[in-house]
Amino acid sequence: KQKTAYEIVSRDWSSDVCSSDLPIALGLLLAATHVLAQEALLQRLDDALSYQSPGGFFRSDLSGLVDVEGYFIDQRPPGLLFGKDDLFNPRLSLFLDTHFGDQFYSLVQFRADRGFDPGFKPDGAARFDEYLLRWTPWADGRLNLQAGKFATVFGKWVQRHDSWQNPFITAPLAYENVTTITDQTAPGTPGAFLGRRAVPDAKATWLPVIWGPAYTSGASVFGQLAKFDYAFEFKNASISSRPTAWDARDNGWEHPTVSARLAHTPNAAWNYGVSASHGAYLLPAAEATLPAGYGRGSYRQTTFGTDLSWSHHGWQVWGEAMVARFQVPRVGNADTFTYFVEGKYKFTPELFAALRWNQQLFGTVPDGAGGAQHWDRNIFRVDTALGYRFTRHLQGKLQYSVAHENGPVQQGEQLLAAQLTVKF
Repeated sequence: KQKTAYEIVSRDWSSDVCSSDLPIALGLLLAATHVLAQEALLQRLDDALSYQSPGGFFRSDLSGLVDVEGYFIDQRPPGLLFGKDDLFNPRLSLFLDTHFGDQFYSLVQFRADRGFDPGFKPDGAARFDEYLLRWTPWADGRLNLQAGKFATVFGKWVQRHDSWQNPFITAPLAYENVTTITDQTAPGTPGAFLGRRAVPDAKATWLPVIWGPAYTSGASVFGQLAKFDYAFEFKNASISSRPTAWDARDNGWEHPTVSARLAHTPNAAWNYGVSASHGAYLLPAAEATLPAGYGRGSYRQTTFGTDLSWSHHGWQVWGEAMVARFQVPRVGNADTFTYFVEGKYKFTPELFAALRWNQQLFGTVPDGAGGAQHWDRNIFRVDTALGYRFTRHLQGKLQYSVAHENGPVQQGEQLLAAQLTVKF
């Protein structure tokens, strides 16, 4: 029997709240109080973390975000949240922006957290998520050449994915919903592939359509011509690849991915664009499980997307839709369609609210018995958020999400999350 959205929302949470919730909530409240008391210190720190040479040729700025998050989950964690229970997730992000004259720019992003995705490394981890060098030969921005490890050009959400700009705490469904596609082993039969629908998400081996901002390694060419923006990239891994494959040392260049986006801005209120990506998604570990005579390059992910954004006074609206095809060994083409529509309204310069509708639908594949079945569980999710900018250095957000999958296994039908962000 399918549940209605009302039945999901009206569920009594009183039996699901665990004893760890109160310390997390109190910790977030105490952290916010402490930051407000240190506002003057943060302002002085903000002013001190920059340097410019006497002639102005060399300019460098160090900035950062400190995020403290709490996730309260009624079931298995949804999306790219790892673990089994409620989750406390601190994160430090540092950004070093450096300009050499008017033509050269570099960026280095360092992060210390509990894994790129919350809970993936419970004991903590530190790494460089981005490092790039950019050359801009002309001041009008018509051409930029960039190399390093950086976010994908596919789609529009990636351009506003950090915790200070994202009205929500989590990513849209397209960027975090784990499907039954795996990059580490090939299914033995169509039945084995379809059998994954009946088990919880195996996040250590399964993939979403796009893994967050996809900080893969490679080179890109982008720029602006009149009211058009263009971007092309050549990367070492697919847009669905996991963070452990993003560095060129971990996943080489044998099977690269090519992605592109073209956008038009007719006026200050509107922007719309189209994106495409094509490349192999299997990792080297899958080689031994492939059919004889086939390699990783024989199985690719092809994704097309479109995006639209609009803003007027206190309103901001974004929407993206994408269709992806994964070529699955011994199965065939596995297609999926996913989209989201997101709106944000600023009641005051400090207070805002946001609402997002997400949905993902899955096509059919042969079942090996003469028929065809949907290869994963259709899903919808509604995200709501309330945010407040206490100062130019401190922001708080609350998010409540309700989701439902078309099947017996659910991944966090309800999610309550809180986030405190310090920006310097």
